[in-house]
Amino acid sequence: MAAPPLPPLLQVKGLHAGYGRAEVLAGLDFGVEAGKVATIIGPNGAGKSTTLNALIGLLPFRGQVLFDGTDLAGTTLEDRVMLGLALVPEKRELFATMPVEDNLVLGGWRARKLRMPNWRNELERVYELFPRLKERRAQLAGTLSGGERQMLAVGRALMGQPKLLMLDEPSLGLAPLVVREIFRIIERLRDQGVSILLVEQNARAALEVADHGYVLETGEIALQGPARELAGDTRVIDTYLGANRAPAAT
Repeated sequence: MAAPPLPPLLQVKGLHAGYGRAEVLAGLDFGVEAGKVATIIGPNGAGKSTTLNALIGLLPFRGQVLFDGTDLAGTTLEDRVMLGLALVPEKRELFATMPVEDNLVLGGWRARKLRMPNWRNELERVYELFPRLKERRAQLAGTLSGGERQMLAVGRALMGQPKLLMLDEPSLGLAPLVVREIFRIIERLRDQGVSILLVEQNARAALEVADHGYVLETGEIALQGPARELAGDTRVIDTYLGANRAPAAT
């Protein structure tokens, strides 16, 4: 007899969040399976970043959020990071006056606090993923290019060995060639079994690297399904893909 399927790594039910009295999210239901990539696509102002900020603990929320079996209600941002949630914010939030390698070492805070053995070995894994960071390991983070800063932000998050990596608009403001490189790295992380929740406006590229997709419109999930099916959905094509000429991952 086959074993019952495991519950999702992240399971969200009835998520409400916003800013002050302005509610942005009107009861979202979604999930992320372990070792998979789920993407949330949608227009500006739909609530994509608000979703991630609520999950990591930057905004209060109503509803139920279960992460790896733990109810996140009442937990702090630090609690959630220690549980294994990691957010790469849209603005990257690097320590600009510190060298690349120091930024990465600081990212290993969770692994050090949990006394994970050989946590510094993760540094070589990050350098293998991002050779340019190794070349620039002594360079100040604030002097990097936009693409290199995004790589550093992702690498810093990976240093904590998170269970779920959340990426907020990783392609924002980057040149087309750099966007392709960033999505190739996301695809590689997926192939390595890293669980990812990807928020993106570049719907075409996001759906190409994701396993499951959600279309968020004005604080509600308008469509959801396997990413390949969404990429072929007429409504998604007309609204998000037809006019979206940003480069997809290749």
